[in-house]
Amino acid sequence: MIRALTGYSTRHPWKVIVLWVVLGVALSGLTPTLMARVTQSQSADFLPASYDSAAALRIAEENFGLKADATTVTVLVARTDGAALTAADQQRIEAEAAKLAGRRVAMPRKSDEPSFLVPDRSQTPRIAPAMTAPDRSFELLSVELVGNPADEGVQGVFRAFRDAARTQFSEAGMRTGYTGGLADAVDTADANGTAVKVGGALVMGLIVLLNVLVFRSVAAALLPLLAVAMIGGTAGGAVAGAAMLTGLKLDAGTPGLISVVLVGIGIDYLLFLLFRFREQLRARPEQPAREAAAQVSARVGTAITSAALTIVAAFATLGVASFGQFRSLGPAIAMAVLVMLLGSLTLMPALLAACGRGMFWPSRTLSHRPREGFAARFGALVARRPLPMLLAAVALLGVLAAGMAGIRMDYGQGGATEKTPAAATAAEISRALPAGVSDPTSVYVVTTDGSTLAPERLDGLARALAGVDGVGKVGGTAFDGGRHAARIDLYLNADPQSQRARDLASGPVRAAVAAHTPAGTTAHVGGTAAVFADISVAVDHDLAVVFPVAAALIALILLVLLRSLLAPLVLMLSVGLGFAATLGAATLLFQHGLGEPGVSFTLPLVLFLFVVALGTDYNILITDRIREEMRHPGPTRAAVARAVRHTAPAIATAGLVLAGSFATLAATPGSEQIAFALTLGILLSAVVLSLVLVPAVAALLGRAIWWPLRPARHRTAAPAPEPVHVPAP
Repeated sequence: MIRALTGYSTRHPWKVIVLWVVLGVALSGLTPTLMARVTQSQSADFLPASYDSAAALRIAEENFGLKADATTVTVLVARTDGAALTAADQQRIEAEAAKLAGRRVAMPRKSDEPSFLVPDRSQTPRIAPAMTAPDRSFELLSVELVGNPADEGVQGVFRAFRDAARTQFSEAGMRTGYTGGLADAVDTADANGTAVKVGGALVMGLIVLLNVLVFRSVAAALLPLLAVAMIGGTAGGAVAGAAMLTGLKLDAGTPGLISVVLVGIGIDYLLFLLFRFREQLRARPEQPAREAAAQVSARVGTAITSAALTIVAAFATLGVASFGQFRSLGPAIAMAVLVMLLGSLTLMPALLAACGRGMFWPSRTLSHRPREGFAARFGALVARRPLPMLLAAVALLGVLAAGMAGIRMDYGQGGATEKTPAAATAAEISRALPAGVSDPTSVYVVTTDGSTLAPERLDGLARALAGVDGVGKVGGTAFDGGRHAARIDLYLNADPQSQRARDLASGPVRAAVAAHTPAGTTAHVGGTAAVFADISVAVDHDLAVVFPVAAALIALILLVLLRSLLAPLVLMLSVGLGFAATLGAATLLFQHGLGEPGVSFTLPLVLFLFVVALGTDYNILITDRIREEMRHPGPTRAAVARAVRHTAPAIATAGLVLAGSFATLAATPGSEQIAFALTLGILLSAVVLSLVLVPAVAALLGRAIWWPLRPARHRTAAPAPEPVHVPAP
């Protein structure tokens, strides 16, 4: 199958290239529209129906008209002179709010964007008075918009509404402030927009610079980016289309994560092919370039396929997760990687065949063998002193892994920094009202016996909730039209996104609800704090299920590829140690060093999947080359030295590219931990594991690493391996 794909692509390169260009351009244009239709914003929507907060959300939607994709912004309105609000001021606020509520907010459009490719997010906001400060220093309005806070169109609608409201209230002698999830997202996007663009440009510059330095070629520097762009555009459209057909809902952050993953692994795979292609042309200068491309693509295609399948297997295991955000992320990335694999076996070989030796123009390095450089000396060192190198690598990883002691999970959402306008508005509100006033925890009560609810029937529950330590205020009881359901809003003294708020919602608040729910009714606790308390339970369950399943699938793929029992064990132990070291380093830096509440709750799972799956790519490449070199006559340590010499440049360059791709996530607010951990994890996997630990173990074990089989000796003519002098230890 692999040889058939690569063979056809190298025989008919231009047909393959044109096909991918057409697919890439067409689907890249449709992807934003399609993705906007398959993403959802409510975290509770990702929870199974059995969780308490998910049940509360269903009641809110069915009985109180809450839209599933609604997002609420809290607007603070105060006098510009700082004086207390008068009755006339409050009447003016209500009048201005009514004008805003009757006006449709148009979504701004860029002049160069075709209208049919951009979903229309224009809408009329729902505005209602929320609360007045005890000292009458301000009044709060609740503004409901529809759409995902991460959607650029929804953010544009909020900006238009914010500007209109600010102007309108300013003319009435009032100032305004805005807070809430959407306001946080817009403020952080505005504050970090330049950093995101600069970070993306730096990664592209890094890729081009590395390729220029390594290959000294224009084509080799630019074609990887163009190829990955075409395949990535196709993959994004395929994922969005599949989600629409299957009804799968994606998290808003999934498209960005897919893009980062595809850039990283796509460049990696093309670099693997480019290095081997150059090596083949140097070893056989008389061989036609198209024939060399076919041979190299078929040979490296096996390793690339195995590497990609480990990623697919790892992420596919997320399909068994109970938390929907994980359950949708896994298949989405797995499908995108499969598309990238198809591109790696077709478009990339076609580019090699079409460009031939011109791929490395104007470099003249194809005309002579390169002098022995750092990679050769490093390979000889690992082969000559495998035990000290192995011990040094294990010691480094062990020290970092020790940082996991005392690790805690942080279920905060991240987001705005203390310097954003949304955070400043929230701080101003919390000085006069409970911190949770802009994002209340709500208790929903529904009858189970068909009776109607009266206020006095819920008085006992309301009093019990008011007596819970940490509840700053209990709002009035709201009923649905038929009085079969009621909502009691609780304004906690803690930030709704804090651990204290989650502990309150999942502990004392739910305990009070359980003890004082009236007979003939059932009650559920909802809101941000309750949702993330339930998410923590779901994630803990998923970690215990996904880790062993993913590890088993990766081990199975390695068994099939390497046809050995010992070699897969070595690779799995090495990537496991790399995972522990990376998580420990993140804990040391963020929890112990910077004093954060803990590491992000998604970090262990994302880190396991990315570092274990993507890091295995490099282990597969070096192990496959070691086995190939051991098929030649001669000492096994010389074979290990040759394998490191030939693969070190490819692995080091690919590792830097992938690490650089992940580093750009640091520009996204709330993703700093993931950016650091993934960057470090990939560098450890590429340098420490693949170029030191695995070769050192292979040098120590020799051909026994392939037990119970042995690599077959070459029976046909093959280029003689370059002599490598490895002094006896």
